[in-house]
Amino acid sequence: MISFRAKAKHDKQASVVLLTDGQGHPRLKSKLEKGEIFPVAEGRGLLVFVGLGKADKLSLTELRIQVRRAFLCSYLKNIKEVELVPHSTQSGAVEAIIEGILIGTYAWDKYKSKPKDDKSVKNKDIFIVAEHKKPYDATIAVCEGMTLARNLVNDNADTVTSEFLEKTVRGLIKGKKNVAIKVLNKKELRANGLNFHLAVNQASKKEPKLVIVKYSRGKKGEGYTAVIGKGMTFDTGGLNIKPTGSMETMKIDMSGAAAVCGILKNTLALGLKKNILFVLGLAENAIGSMAYKPGDVITGYAGKSVEIGNTDAEGRLVLADAFAYVVKNYKPSRMIDLATLTGACVVALGFDYSGLFSNNNEMAKALLRSAKNTDDRAWRLPIYPEMKDYIKSQIADLKNTSNIKGAGASTAAEFLRQFTGDTDWAHLDIAGSSYVDGAGRMYYGHGATGAGVRLVTDYLLNN
Repeated sequence: MISFRAKAKHDKQASVVLLTDGQGHPRLKSKLEKGEIFPVAEGRGLLVFVGLGKADKLSLTELRIQVRRAFLCSYLKNIKEVELVPHSTQSGAVEAIIEGILIGTYAWDKYKSKPKDDKSVKNKDIFIVAEHKKPYDATIAVCEGMTLARNLVNDNADTVTSEFLEKTVRGLIKGKKNVAIKVLNKKELRANGLNFHLAVNQASKKEPKLVIVKYSRGKKGEGYTAVIGKGMTFDTGGLNIKPTGSMETMKIDMSGAAAVCGILKNTLALGLKKNILFVLGLAENAIGSMAYKPGDVITGYAGKSVEIGNTDAEGRLVLADAFAYVVKNYKPSRMIDLATLTGACVVALGFDYSGLFSNNNEMAKALLRSAKNTDDRAWRLPIYPEMKDYIKSQIADLKNTSNIKGAGASTAAEFLRQFTGDTDWAHLDIAGSSYVDGAGRMYYGHGATGAGVRLVTDYLLNN
């Protein structure tokens, strides 16, 4: 739990003091180097000094990293109450400190046996020395939305099924005004002709679902923003099966849908005065005698036929049906989708940036501003008119794979664009940014990062 107090009291078991170069303290005889953590006994308590380096070189990203390091250090392991003294309370600093604590110290430990006297960060009482402001509460709320998304991604694929995600969404909106939900199960998907979605799921025993939450708190006549998430609860690759080394983390292929859940939670917590559609396209790309096959031609909700070039290019099929259904039945003024769509995006941008594609320059610029504001990073990649030739089929309207080598993230985005109609649209490919497989990077530890949650929440708040 995080609280705020106007003045430092040093009355807790430990005080964490953040210092930039040039900031001294009576208990320190020399300045700290950047990244140095130095403990000093203070009566029955402990002072933990943290060096941040030169103030004019300190980025908010680096501040988050150093706060994370401090709260994960062994000196605070068994401390229940911590007071944190910021180096500065200027705009953005306290918010970054909050994120360094809540995002940086997140750990997925559901399946670990734990001692009864667990002293992890989530069980600490933390007091930040700063005047209480509403933006700090908003930052905490957004971090909680990220935690929800990260928990959903990190859990077992046979736990976080389409039924589980529907239940999660229903739990979030229960008792809320101006919110309605519609769920298309297998029967409704078939009746409405969402055949791409059905094909991807047809080898699975689990129910496919298209979950749509209509949140109506905007001005009268204001258009809806549709936020759509790819929700492959597990992706084997289908008959084009993924090899060892590529399948082990495929429970994360619903990171887009998990992000939508996090954004929904944030929207409710912040009480956004907007009209928003939250859409989850949920399926499991399994293997079996009923699996859809390379070479199949399938006609989806939009009436366009698609030749299946690869069954592992399944997410774009589910999203295509979701796009077409939402455009026709809800007529949103703009759409944003989040999807772990392509390994090609990882090749292009690595793991710290999501790929951004859009058919509207102003929308793209606004999303990039939100990416910069939140450190939920994105980089714009191109789609252009000639690209539609790369996804043509000789036997159908389109092909779900490209006819050329290279530009895989862009050709996948172009496939999606074919189902947006005249709607302003942006696509966030979070294949690289959504997960850390290893010891950690930046201020994230191992596992899901909640990519897209901060970015899209900020965009909805300010646009």
